[in-house]
Amino acid sequence: MRKFIVYTVALLFMLSASAQELNVASFNIRCATSHGMGNVKGYDGWDDRKGFIFDMINFASFDIFGAQEVRYGQLKDMIEALPDYDYIGVGRDDGKTKGEFCPVFYRRERFKLLDSDTFWLSETPDKASKGWDGMCNRVCSWGYFQDRVTKSKFYFLNTHLDNKGAVAKTKGVELILKFIEEHCKGAQVIVTGDMNVNQDSEWYKMFVASGALKDSFVAARYRFAPSGTFSTFTPTRYSTNRIDHIFVSNNVVVDSYGVLTLHYWRASDEENIQGVRLPANIEKRVVHLLSDHYPVQVKVRLKGAKRW
Repeated sequence: MRKFIVYTVALLFMLSASAQELNVASFNIRCATSHGMGNVKGYDGWDDRKGFIFDMINFASFDIFGAQEVRYGQLKDMIEALPDYDYIGVGRDDGKTKGEFCPVFYRRERFKLLDSDTFWLSETPDKASKGWDGMCNRVCSWGYFQDRVTKSKFYFLNTHLDNKGAVAKTKGVELILKFIEEHCKGAQVIVTGDMNVNQDSEWYKMFVASGALKDSFVAARYRFAPSGTFSTFTPTRYSTNRIDHIFVSNNVVVDSYGVLTLHYWRASDEENIQGVRLPANIEKRVVHLLSDHYPVQVKVRLKGAKRW
């Protein structure tokens, strides 16, 4: 009986402690097209990939994550397939459903949403608009949350910087940093996004030199980063460039950081045509990626949380 009580107390302690650690991610899921930019014709489209993406998210059990390149149809698919999550965010082209979203998905049982909104990375951030020399409209969606476990409050911002305009990138970073300075004021902050800039760029340096944020990759106690974060749907391509980032304020502790180089398999038509015979329990298949970006995952602790 005594052993059972000790085991139960230890188990409850571990569950409580691990619950205090936040499982955070950023993932550009690639906007829905008939096929992606991969070199295998007919594959890498949304309908091919989405089931594996949903399975990965549900398995990984992210507490909260930012997604990019999410079109309205994809958003509806995600809502249906991720039953434990609510989301915030709007379409960048009309502030409703048109254009890509930068949604923040969060576990409704874990977090209480206190406030949320979206601003555009442009000269008119309060309405749908394209900024400066940008290629298209860009947004930053944010939420102010309270962790029901630790009672800690934090801001979560999710964005997708422009892929072409240098001025749009600079001004976009400035707007995000300005929001943090004016609204967050010492609060705990997490910023996720496809920044379209690597760790050697001037725009990355703007984030980390601001004094408001640190790179979770640099701050992490443990790292798993076998590659950079952009793959172009090609599993054999390698780069050290990290263009998808998770920044956190200095009062957030980063326990671990990972680039999830995940993939799935599809039957090889070429092998079937050639009639290659394999043992009954082995198939020749082709490796495909979930997106042209790899998900980035971090484990962080907010105020009041302890690492077990």
